[in-house]
Amino acid sequence: MTDVNPDITRTIAIAVQPQENGQYICQLSSSLSDSPRENIQCYGQTKEHAIAIALEQLAHEYRQIAEERQNTDWDTGERSDSGEAITKHYHVILHYERIAEEESKFEAMRNTIMGNTVVENANITVIEIDPNIPIEPLTRSWD
Repeated sequence: MTDVNPDITRTIAIAVQPQENGQYICQLSSSLSDSPRENIQCYGQTKEHAIAIALEQLAHEYRQIAEERQNTDWDTGERSDSGEAITKHYHVILHYERIAEEESKFEAMRNTIMGNTVVENANITVIEIDPNIPIEPLTRSWD
């Protein structure tokens, strides 16, 4: 019989409530022992939008924890005994949000992409990873 780590078996609960104005509020509660916050509360235009915002808030906080716990020197790379640079694998996560006032959804997307501020204003997390970890980076989908 395998021992189960209690931190792994904890839960994250999501509750979504409609508001009188037709919008939604999402309450996300975590029982994880290293949770940055016990509760996250976010508003959204739809219930799915509210859930997505709350989950992104939680993901942002955990990305920060993961990066900080690695305590990696940003500027210094490792070298082999022969002096060659040792390359490592990194999961680079770029997150950018903005509120756009545009004529259409297409214009909001196009003006965000064309604004050339996405990368420079984004929250970027860099986490060193094992080269064999099965991570599939999210990519833009036009569906």
